[in-house]
Amino acid sequence: MTRARLLRLPFAREGFVAGPQRFGKGAIEGVAGPESANNAGAQTSFIPMLTLGLPSNSVMALMIGAMLLQGIQPGPSVMTEQPTLFWGLIASMRIGNLMLLVLNLPMIGLWVRMIAIPYHFLFPSIIALRAIGLFSVNNSIFDVYAMALFGAVGYLFRKLDAEPAPMLLAFILGPMMEEFLRRTLLFSKGDPSVFLTRPLSAVLLVTASVLLLLVASATTVRERPARSWRGDRR
Repeated sequence: MTRARLLRLPFAREGFVAGPQRFGKGAIEGVAGPESANNAGAQTSFIPMLTLGLPSNSVMALMIGAMLLQGIQPGPSVMTEQPTLFWGLIASMRIGNLMLLVLNLPMIGLWVRMIAIPYHFLFPSIIALRAIGLFSVNNSIFDVYAMALFGAVGYLFRKLDAEPAPMLLAFILGPMMEEFLRRTLLFSKGDPSVFLTRPLSAVLLVTASVLLLLVASATTVRERPARSWRGDRR
């Protein structure tokens, strides 16, 4: 549907259909668009995790870590070996969406008021509840100290602009990559050229290298105007 037809709809008179010039000034489209994409991406990120065993973000990396701790190997065999887990997860998504409707529609006023709570009141409450919950799991003060240590490390990474997602992905995928690397080298009797002589492996390596170069170049080009703008402001 074109913009001209949208503007003739009844709700367009109330300003629901707006152009990009209204974004950042209270336009409902600026809120609905990112939230719709976020809700769609949150559930579809389970697809590569459950089918291929590959996390698409830091949350899925934590999910894979939790599954490995329980002795469950994410991948194509999850549907056949763990059907209760697989279909239970899908059912929980549907139930969760229904519960969101129940919680959000009648209680939207409460959530809006919670946003107005000053951060210096909200932050200590969150830390206290986390410490109480963590201590209640094993009744160990060491767990609380470990939480404080990792919290300080996370704060340091945040100040250094270090992204947590790559670190989590490396933490989860690193041991798996090392295991399969050792297996491959055992099969090839220590010859690393097997990664280039096999067509599938060579194509994957070349594709990953090209994508890495493209992402690095795009990131560099995108950061240059921001740095010059900061220099102008100074």
